[in-house]
Amino acid sequence: MRLNQNILLMGKKVVLVPYTSQHVPRYHEWMKSEELQRLTASEPLTLEQEYTMQRSWREDADKCTFIVLDAEKWQAQPGTTEESCMAGDVNLFLTDLRDPSLGEIEVMIAEPNCRGKGFGTEAVLMMMSYGVTKLGLTKFEAKIGQGNEPSIRMFQKLHFEQVAVSSVFQEVTLRLMMSEPERQWLLEQTSHVEEKPYSDG
Repeated sequence: MRLNQNILLMGKKVVLVPYTSQHVPRYHEWMKSEELQRLTASEPLTLEQEYTMQRSWREDADKCTFIVLDAEKWQAQPGTTEESCMAGDVNLFLTDLRDPSLGEIEVMIAEPNCRGKGFGTEAVLMMMSYGVTKLGLTKFEAKIGQGNEPSIRMFQKLHFEQVAVSSVFQEVTLRLMMSEPERQWLLEQTSHVEEKPYSDG
């Protein structure tokens, strides 16, 4: 999605930056992990296919993605590369043509030493806030593998409710409707987030 290619979102624990070609080699290394392939229902890609995928994320109007950086690491010393601070990614899919107000959200904290620190929670809140304020979204869905208990619990803490279970795909669908109280809660949770200009490289 071109809309987010020139912005950076600064949170307390994480910084969200657009997915650019400089992030691809590290991302490619992550996705060699069988555990991550299983949790994200992904097939391994070649490095060239990963670069093609990154370009499609930038060009396609129905996908919005940010790379999640470890904020503390990123701010520790000037000149630190984004690649060395990468923790995961967070995505929105706007794939329901009948309902442009619905976004499917997913998050992956790929770096093992970044898990269990609240990075995924803050990244999801920041992405939902972006979806509500910039993309006009009023509903969110998350589809999570049945065995991924930490992710299911995280989304439930963020007020998502389970609406479906697919034994065929072995996944649970959770949904959050953005009523006015939910919207206010979300904006309060993300009131600390700063939007800054971003330039690739």
